[in-house]
Amino acid sequence: MSERRIGVFICHCGGNISDYVDVAAVRDAIKDEPDVVVAETTIFACADATQTDMVQAIKEQNLDGLVVASCSPKLHTFTFRGVARRAGMNPYTYTQVNIREQNSWAHTDDPAGATRKAIRLVKAGIAKTRLSTPLHPLEVETTPATLVIGGGVAGLRAAIGLADIGLGVYLIERGSEIGGWVAKFGNMYPQGRKGSKLVDELMAEVEKRSTIKVFTNAELTAKSGSFGNYKVDIHIGGPKSMGISLNVGSIVVATGFDTYEPEVGEYGYGIDGVLTLPKFKALVDSSKGSLTYHGRPVKTIAYIYCVGSRQPEGNAYCSRYCCAATVHASLEVQNLDPKVHQYHLYRDMRTYGKYELMYTETRERGSVFMKYLEDTPPSVSRNAAGQLVVTTADSLTGGQEVSIPADLVVLVTGMVPRKNDTLINALKLPVGSDGFFNEIHPKLRPVETVVDGVMIAGACQGPKNSSESVASGLAAVTQSAAMLKKGVAELDPMVAQVNAEACTWCGLCEETCPYAAVAKTEVDGREVATVDAAVCKGCGGCAPVCPQDAIDLRGYTDQQIRAMIENLAEVPAL
Repeated sequence: MSERRIGVFICHCGGNISDYVDVAAVRDAIKDEPDVVVAETTIFACADATQTDMVQAIKEQNLDGLVVASCSPKLHTFTFRGVARRAGMNPYTYTQVNIREQNSWAHTDDPAGATRKAIRLVKAGIAKTRLSTPLHPLEVETTPATLVIGGGVAGLRAAIGLADIGLGVYLIERGSEIGGWVAKFGNMYPQGRKGSKLVDELMAEVEKRSTIKVFTNAELTAKSGSFGNYKVDIHIGGPKSMGISLNVGSIVVATGFDTYEPEVGEYGYGIDGVLTLPKFKALVDSSKGSLTYHGRPVKTIAYIYCVGSRQPEGNAYCSRYCCAATVHASLEVQNLDPKVHQYHLYRDMRTYGKYELMYTETRERGSVFMKYLEDTPPSVSRNAAGQLVVTTADSLTGGQEVSIPADLVVLVTGMVPRKNDTLINALKLPVGSDGFFNEIHPKLRPVETVVDGVMIAGACQGPKNSSESVASGLAAVTQSAAMLKKGVAELDPMVAQVNAEACTWCGLCEETCPYAAVAKTEVDGREVATVDAAVCKGCGGCAPVCPQDAIDLRGYTDQQIRAMIENLAEVPAL
């Protein structure tokens, strides 16, 4: 192979790397490697100024390969591909070497060892780049339509936004009515508008747009095709059960959430007068005048926070919205009857941002807040007179035990993932350890999934309030517009390829592929495997199972991987 001209940039990451790795020593160790023309260290490789310096070095030194040793490729692959593209270099001759997550953060107790490891990692990146070949994105024509799954506020707002930019929209809702949770709510914070009225207004906007088609009692059952040109099968239930097929270019999943249902006996759940937050919210919303329960006036309420959230075993996450929702409900109670006594038993108050003002207001209007510790949670029981009693140890008063007679006990329950195995299996949706759908990156690509053209929005990806759900729905709109309005989409060319001469068609690759990208075809009278590049995700799962070694992955060829292993090994392989 002809000589290459490779530039290597090693990042300090503001101390995240350089506090444990001697980056200057790494640079000195690789600067004389074959084909390395530029070897530099930089404080922040991702900074705009450094990117400009890289572009200049690529142009001035006529580089045809780029290695950036910094953080995870998950963070900045597209950043440095953009650097290469702006400099006139093929972006697929760039290699990201992770010396932060895979090195400095993992070996804070051994800087010398971390430095030696960084040297080998960078040498492996150089070896891979040396064998890289220019690749070009695959271009596919796209269908100018989007499927929105879920008829809550996130899905409705996304549908309206998609229609307004000129895309066709199919909105399907599994339930019989549109609106999700918000349609059931009365006054909502912070604007004080009724949830049902908000949904009515959104539906009025939907009805004005002829390009939006709404289907209730509808579920997605299957997806085929490739990015930009998906065929989806929808089953519509009800009196006239039927199935339809739609062609769409992108999919927005906004299926919402379920609320945590406590076990019987959990904080007294099952005892009359112990309600979950959604049931209490419905009671408050339906009340006119004073608050009553089963015809009896409510004079004292005890709220127990973090029920079903922040559990050592179970839902370890914080549901975020619960504190603000409960504080808002207590303000609504005070508006109904300012004489009601309200006690908030909390672990930590998280009325974040502007919702802190509601927390201040409800305290000023008489609500009492008591902090309990995780290992001494409140208990709920009935006394001899049949009255509910909540007992807690208030850590703000030195752990003093307090018993609160209450007419109602409200368990502040959080959000939990909504179960839909059919949808998950059909779309190959990535699910996180918390059970919610996973985005590629919470900051850099917050609504995109690893499945090209499939976005997630709203509380299906984690606990959110209504305004945050709408914001993520609009983010999904912009992503769909960026992909579909051009009429042509670019796909990553780093996909599997089959050497037809070596292939003897055993079918193992087809069985292994999770994306159904491999199929049998006939070439010169022989049955061989073929890969649909538009469907392939470049996972590489098919390559190691091939007994004939007939499958390679562009950008990560066997030759490149072997060269990387040789440079990673402390003892050269024979």
